[in-house]
Amino acid sequence: MKIGALASQGAFAEHISALHRLDAEAVPVRLPRELKGLDGLIIPGGESTSISRLMLDYNLMSEIAALAKDGMPVFGTCAGMILMAEKALGNNLESLGLINIAVRRNAFGRQRESFETKLSIPALGEELFPGVFIRAPMIEHYDSDVEVLAQLADGTAVAARQGGSLASAFHPELTSDLRFHRYFLDIVAGNL
Repeated sequence: MKIGALASQGAFAEHISALHRLDAEAVPVRLPRELKGLDGLIIPGGESTSISRLMLDYNLMSEIAALAKDGMPVFGTCAGMILMAEKALGNNLESLGLINIAVRRNAFGRQRESFETKLSIPALGEELFPGVFIRAPMIEHYDSDVEVLAQLADGTAVAARQGGSLASAFHPELTSDLRFHRYFLDIVAGNL
């Protein structure tokens, strides 16, 4: 199994490290030709506007969208979730439209409002998951075909899945807990 991590900008190295700890082959992706032969792709957190521009400049947007529509699983964290969403509210950002959610950027405020919390994610088991939220988005709307995987105590949706598309508002790559990456690998392997 070979997983790419979009390496335009953001926390791609941390995702690659997490995948290596799970004994998965993981490679950085900067150019369309590096998408060839991948079984899955991670779009990391970072600055969504910058990542979107770089994806457009390097012709990655259409390539990734086409591969995802052909069945390649994609996992987006924070900015990656924004780029995967059908709609990025309050923003004219071009996105991939891979998951039927509407998200709001920086929904919890600026850098100083970043926070960590324990999340109940039944798909990962009973143990709470460490949610690291850094200038995080939130899911404001989702269609009935979207499975919400995690919510904050107030009911705000912060992780979702639709088919092979997986998205989280938080950064699992910044924790030592590998369950979210393992869950994605199970999607890639066709086990979920």
